[in-house]
Amino acid sequence: MITTYLVVATFLGMVVYLCYFVATSEQEVLNNSFNSRQEILIAQNYRGDILSDKGDKLATTTLDSEQNETRVYPYGEIFSHVVGFSTHGRTGVEAASNYYLITSSAPITDKVVNDVAGNKNPGDDVYTTLNTHVQETAYKALGVYDGAIIVTEPSTGKIIAMVSKPGFDPNTIDADWDSLTKDKSSGKLLNRATQGLYPPGSTFKIVTALEYIKENPDTYNNYSFQCNGRFTLGDSKIQCYHGSNHGYVDFKSSFAKSCNSSFANIGTKLNKVEFRKTLDELLFDKELPVKFVYGTSSVHMEENLSDEEIIQTSIGQGKTQITPLHLNMITCAIANNGTLMKPYVVDCVTNSNNSIVKQFKSSSYGKLMTPDEAATLQDMMKSVVTSGTATFLKNADYTSAGKTGSAEYNSKGDSHAWFTGFAPADNPKVCVTIIVEGAGSGGDYAVPMAKRLFDAYFEEYPINEE
Repeated sequence: MITTYLVVATFLGMVVYLCYFVATSEQEVLNNSFNSRQEILIAQNYRGDILSDKGDKLATTTLDSEQNETRVYPYGEIFSHVVGFSTHGRTGVEAASNYYLITSSAPITDKVVNDVAGNKNPGDDVYTTLNTHVQETAYKALGVYDGAIIVTEPSTGKIIAMVSKPGFDPNTIDADWDSLTKDKSSGKLLNRATQGLYPPGSTFKIVTALEYIKENPDTYNNYSFQCNGRFTLGDSKIQCYHGSNHGYVDFKSSFAKSCNSSFANIGTKLNKVEFRKTLDELLFDKELPVKFVYGTSSVHMEENLSDEEIIQTSIGQGKTQITPLHLNMITCAIANNGTLMKPYVVDCVTNSNNSIVKQFKSSSYGKLMTPDEAATLQDMMKSVVTSGTATFLKNADYTSAGKTGSAEYNSKGDSHAWFTGFAPADNPKVCVTIIVEGAGSGGDYAVPMAKRLFDAYFEEYPINEE
């Protein structure tokens, strides 16, 4: 009798679990390539549209007189990585929202009419958080350079723009597939904004500064250093960018002027165990709270780190690697008083009558730092614009804050140009993170691009800054 009860209980438990799994994982189950239900839905419905935040069609399905379907991407390469494609596998929003795009929530009367006519039903439409004007501005800003730009709202996590270059034309993905997959050097299919791993260069000084503040909450403002353009520790030496001599600097001016020598000195004073905890809290070597494919940022920070490794790590060089997405998330947390909102790109799903089927809302991941720590970093990032390496932004119609970076990536001293920051400085509405591959100085190349992005955002979402 006991055995019978155990068998029944086990069976009921399996049924309950199966029902729960199907209810909570319906999209994952449907998107599995082994699930034949996909083919059934595709046979019944044609793929819905993907639209911008203001209703511009980013992907649509056209039907000819014989109901043959063609997937069309009106903006071509501009949205190629973030919107993705739906053949040869799926990427971007095409992958993340596949469940909705091939499911039809059209009114039953419309479905009956289509069935009688032998036509397919329209799949549901997906409205994204992407803004066409800001996206086009980001694409044009990169120009001939490879790299990535991501624009987000720190208070919500909405992704307003995401550009990666080089790209591809999703309209010709079938014809270009062989050449794209055989090309191993350019990585045109790689979304550099989420998957590209780069040395962060001086943008990592945000992280080093945060750790110094954590370990010296009452005395960090007493810090001072005399920079002669280089720093030596044992047999290890580094120079400031292009041999700059910054002279006397305090903690804030070390950050504003991006003094490598001073930050190498700061790095030698940090507790490596505590630094590792901070890096974990900032999600280095961790999963990110996003629903799209991304690379994992990494930092080597162990107790046995050598002098050379600690000074290189402190200035964002050495073995440290970060994605533009991750750097943007850290910047957003600073702008949002320490709280990280989960980045997302899909706003809502509607049916063919434009009735909302599913509404997505912003959600908090949690605090990456305390409000006081965030406020201190905000103030330091303001000084980068007012008196540091991003003064190109100083005379804009709005205030801004940020950090530049020039990340060396080979023995020749060539560097990627970085900028990450937010605006307005005292009431952040938008965060922008930019990497320009092989361009050189972040202040010379990435900062002017950032101004174009801030301008474009405020053209679309005007504010009255007090």
